[in-house]
Amino acid sequence: MKKIENKIMLITYADTLGKDLKDFDRILSEKFEGVIGGLHILPFFPSSGDRGFAVVNYDIVDPAFGTWDDIDRLADQYYMMADFMLNHISIRSKEFQDYMENGDSSPYRDMFIHWEEFWPEGHPDEQDRNMMYRRKDTDPYLEFTRKDGVKVHLWNTFFGEQIDINPYAKPTQDYYDRNLSLIASHVPLVRFDAFAYASKRPGSSCFFVEPEIWEVLDIGMKPLNKTHTEMLPEIHENYTYQLKMAERGYWVYDFALPMLLLHGLKSGRTDRLIHWLNICPRKQFTTLDTHDGIGVVDVMGLLTDDEIDFVREDVAELNKEANRHMKFPSMIKTTGKEARIYQIPTTYYSALGCDDVSYLLARVVQFFAPGIPQVYYVGLLAGENDIEALKRGEEPRSVNRHTYTEEEIDAAIQKPVLQRMYDIMRFRNTYPAFDGDITIGADHSDGKLQITWKKDDFRTELNADFTTKDFSIQYYDKNTDSTKTL
Repeated sequence: MKKIENKIMLITYADTLGKDLKDFDRILSEKFEGVIGGLHILPFFPSSGDRGFAVVNYDIVDPAFGTWDDIDRLADQYYMMADFMLNHISIRSKEFQDYMENGDSSPYRDMFIHWEEFWPEGHPDEQDRNMMYRRKDTDPYLEFTRKDGVKVHLWNTFFGEQIDINPYAKPTQDYYDRNLSLIASHVPLVRFDAFAYASKRPGSSCFFVEPEIWEVLDIGMKPLNKTHTEMLPEIHENYTYQLKMAERGYWVYDFALPMLLLHGLKSGRTDRLIHWLNICPRKQFTTLDTHDGIGVVDVMGLLTDDEIDFVREDVAELNKEANRHMKFPSMIKTTGKEARIYQIPTTYYSALGCDDVSYLLARVVQFFAPGIPQVYYVGLLAGENDIEALKRGEEPRSVNRHTYTEEEIDAAIQKPVLQRMYDIMRFRNTYPAFDGDITIGADHSDGKLQITWKKDDFRTELNADFTTKDFSIQYYDKNTDSTKTL
């Protein structure tokens, strides 16, 4: 398998750019040569829901997608990341089914978090409820009836097909060790999905609770440390959580960049963006789009509430047609506050009004920002909102999860904006300066941005004007001993 490289990573499902992994491999090599250096294939295991995130078991690749041989073939060409759900498991898994069948005599009984046993008084009081970080208005548990007729209430953070697990229980740790060791034998990087929800303590938010979160991380890392496999924690929350992880040397996500760039491109200002580029972690993966929506909570404190509302309302106006078919907004509830918008379901291209000039500038800034860029497969094709999926009654995030036919791919990649973007991606993947030092130009309150990368004799500079959306890329060509424009 290839180790992690400083090259652009593609985020995709196993069946959205081709019908399966073999088809996907062919499409990448035929149509995107040199454009992509790494792959994050979203959960490719047998799953009972949440588009792969309710994993039934990690032993095999879902037969609809292929086999481990297909993963290994891709991992020899691209450095790869795979998901592991540290916080939850499918209710269709053998572990959960065994507990339902055998009750208290099941070896997996303690793997699950029994609601009444978790709370010292058998239930949370009003203060506990107000402190909890919740993705739903109700208490986060589901009721199940075991085969012996006993009704149990088990912790459930997300959807009905997923049930939370207790990282401190031995059967959970055995589960971690068995599955993470297998995944690490195929890929160099593992993403801990829903990582922050795995730390729970009565009287706390039950989200990124310290010091418990670091104990949980040590438990999860134990199997990966054996093979020196690296880990990327998925924490869709305020940017300060990423800073805490970065302080300890872990890879992190830059989930603040998407909203900051939208704000800059819609307002013509770059001061907020420049501030973030100066303080953000350097060991990070940058995003503009993912299989989830554009994060709002991630940027609180970097943008004011009014600035966030300015972006959110502008995107809502652009996405009026899509919003008419949304079942519900993505919300969170915590610390006694009213539920608030968690993320905006949209493609990034649609969030910019399908404006090619703005979209290309957003991507170029991402490619020059600190960290390794990730490009979601819909963004790779400048995809618009999939309103037909919403009309079919699918969940709001399906607006950004279109499955492309090969004909659609062939049509998209001919767009001049994408041809230009792919050229810049190839440059980003191969130019040595991106392995060097970065300098962010000063904020002159004029809507301009300058980013310079330098290593040895190699130097490249981006100059962008957010008021006009113009940009230029210069680089030193060692072969001709001259500065050229890309």
